[in-house]
Amino acid sequence: MAVALPTPTPTRHRWPVLALLLTAVFLDLLDGTIVGVALPRIRADLAAGPATTQWILAGYALAFALVLIPGGRLGDLVGRKRVFLVGMIGFGAASVAAGAATGPATLIAARLAQGACAGLMVPPVLAMITVLFAGAARATALTCYGIALSLANVSGPLLGGVLTEYGPFGLGWRSIFLVNVPVVVATAAGCLRYLPESRSTLPLRPDPAGTVLLGLASVLVLVPLVGKRIGWRLALAAPVLVAFVAVQRRRGGHALVPPVLFRHRSFAVGLAVLAMLFAGVGSVLLVLSYGLQDGWHWSPLRTAAIALAWPVGIVATSGIARRAAARHGRTSIAAGLALLAASTAGLAAGLDRYGAGWVTVGLPLLSMGLGMGLCVAILTGVVLTGVPDEHAGSASGVLNTVIQLGTALGIAVIGGRYFAGTDPATAMPPALAGTAGVVAGAAALALLLPRRRAPGTDRLGR
Repeated sequence: MAVALPTPTPTRHRWPVLALLLTAVFLDLLDGTIVGVALPRIRADLAAGPATTQWILAGYALAFALVLIPGGRLGDLVGRKRVFLVGMIGFGAASVAAGAATGPATLIAARLAQGACAGLMVPPVLAMITVLFAGAARATALTCYGIALSLANVSGPLLGGVLTEYGPFGLGWRSIFLVNVPVVVATAAGCLRYLPESRSTLPLRPDPAGTVLLGLASVLVLVPLVGKRIGWRLALAAPVLVAFVAVQRRRGGHALVPPVLFRHRSFAVGLAVLAMLFAGVGSVLLVLSYGLQDGWHWSPLRTAAIALAWPVGIVATSGIARRAAARHGRTSIAAGLALLAASTAGLAAGLDRYGAGWVTVGLPLLSMGLGMGLCVAILTGVVLTGVPDEHAGSASGVLNTVIQLGTALGIAVIGGRYFAGTDPATAMPPALAGTAGVVAGAAALALLLPRRRAPGTDRLGR
């Protein structure tokens, strides 16, 4: 997809607008993880079986992944602000439906709608950031984007536990969805007033064949993962992906996903690192949410409180990563991933030997946050290094799709290993050890990233 972005125009509202855009990104990722800690309560309240419970969690990711890349293209065609606001308002409406669900089927339908609307809301954000910022300001804005990704992913269990235990008006777990509504209203109102409209200046054409093939491939990948039927069913996606690549090569500049994106080593390798990282993070959150409550009989609030150590660590090292980005970005990312892997292995060993406690869980989570702050805060910018501005919208959609697919893969593989155990407490250490191995692989792969960005360029190769 070719996206011609106008020259960034300074505006006194650009930093407040950035805060609004990052709020939308935060809401999306938060809703992907906030449900995990509340699932035992939801399962009991709605009399949902294990497979149904899995779809409450994974249905959001499936719908989100289906819409992400086409949603980014739609914004380039008809206006990013317009598509962003439609997605945000729809996301708020779906959150109301989820909070009012009377059974598992209605909750799954609402979660699918939430994910689809988030798929319209999120892709325009990175492209709009490139419209608002240039040079060092753009690098700072992208670092803020990376911090929002980190904090949203690990804040879900904390907020979910508090709301599940002390939801206002006796709403309990329903408040984890309804809390979105006032935030959506305030954010949409601010964006409607201050966010400038932007779209592609190139004569783009829709790519219906690419859209259908990509959607079919996403379903063929994600549905077997959710159903834990990995094998020949997952292999069905391979020929569809081959056909998708062939169609994209023929369409050139009008492709939904321009093949030229993958000629940049930072983009191709960075996407693989992101996929492995979020596979690890997603599986850790799932194992902790279930293991501490079902295995060690912790309350949702206690589970949420211990999880607070993770975002504290992220905040502590994100500034260090930002300062190291220009000269030592690859080193910071690899070191952060290595610390995250070692800390996850330490968490597994502590649980196996001493059991779950404030020290055996809290200290490793703090260390995991320190490692995540060193890498995720700048990884998004590194992935986009060298990607021309005209392909920023497409790159954004691909990046977010890879994060969702990586998360789903981690939940399916590592989560499946955890749920295969007979005792929720004893199943935690081997599952977490597997996660540590995945993140260690991401650390090794990060060494293939470019050593540093070219002097005088910003995060999008400008």
